[in-house]
Amino acid sequence: MGVGDVVVDGHAIVTGVRRGGRPNAPRIGFVAHLDTADIGLSPTVRPQMHRFTGGDICLNSEHSIWLRVDEHPEIRQWLDSDIITSDGTSVLGADNKAAIAVIMTLLAQLGEPETHGDIVVAFVPDEEIGLRGAKALNLERFPCDFAYTIDCCELGEVVIENFNAASCEIIFEGVSAHPMSAKGRLVNPILMAHDFIAHFDRMDAPEHTDGRDGFFWMTNLAANDSSATLQVLIRDFDSARFKSRKQKIATVAGAVSERYPSGTVRYRVTDAYHNVGPRLSSDPRSLDLVRSAFDSVGVEPKFLSMRGGTDGAVLSERGIPTLNIFTGAYNFHSRYEFLPVPAFVKSFEVAAMICRLAADSR
Repeated sequence: MGVGDVVVDGHAIVTGVRRGGRPNAPRIGFVAHLDTADIGLSPTVRPQMHRFTGGDICLNSEHSIWLRVDEHPEIRQWLDSDIITSDGTSVLGADNKAAIAVIMTLLAQLGEPETHGDIVVAFVPDEEIGLRGAKALNLERFPCDFAYTIDCCELGEVVIENFNAASCEIIFEGVSAHPMSAKGRLVNPILMAHDFIAHFDRMDAPEHTDGRDGFFWMTNLAANDSSATLQVLIRDFDSARFKSRKQKIATVAGAVSERYPSGTVRYRVTDAYHNVGPRLSSDPRSLDLVRSAFDSVGVEPKFLSMRGGTDGAVLSERGIPTLNIFTGAYNFHSRYEFLPVPAFVKSFEVAAMICRLAADSR
């Protein structure tokens, strides 16, 4: 494939460079994550190909697992197309193995060095558990002007904006006591946590929000007689509202502390990633190339404010503007994940066209 400077580091991050012969062309990076989401299904993926003729697709006759058209109407647009699925006992893993396949095919099919600039690639682990691979990536081994993550997303989707994200751990220390002497002494940490949660709007949660709405998400509560630990995720597109949400954690913690003077409330807020939008606007070259590449291969772009994050959010914050383009898959993190082959091919065509167009740009 002609890839040089290949390194597998101690974090299991793989990097390499395909040298080009266009010194004035921008150096482009492509990133895909190696890991697949663990949603409690089988770790063994048994992919299968179906020709979609309009009816429900049987994924697994033994376990009666069906991909039903009425439940997944997005499949209707792929009539008479080949569809890749798992056997229903696992995710398919197109998120993000499809992206790895796209990048490897791109490297294999790039022409002579004179036809492209430098192409830098990185395969990173642990995207699904906090974008850890992108955070650990040695940027000296990823020398590019801007980059693209290829991840999730249906045909045509381009992530130009994502959440600002933080996690919060709140620890409530109560006072344990035997019931025979508890009156006036016992401080129940579970009720402290309950009172904390009660300060938040039930509708300001992921199950009641969409579009550019942010939310608080109470994800875990572990407790005993003496203490309770609550995990909360904070999300918002707008940086001012994001800051306000983090401040609310402090305000509510203070209110609960006042109500339970014999108990204590401690909290820690940790930023996970930030909105890629402002960073992309500082260098429009990557988005300009995407628009031109989509037009060249006949794909209508769907610019997306993603209610999540990608490795590109981390890389953008670290100084490499990085937007996300589609793999073509649907229903990721689900046993009903499917990948239409024509969409998969278009993902490759877009990546290849980006390289071709960049060779003639400066």
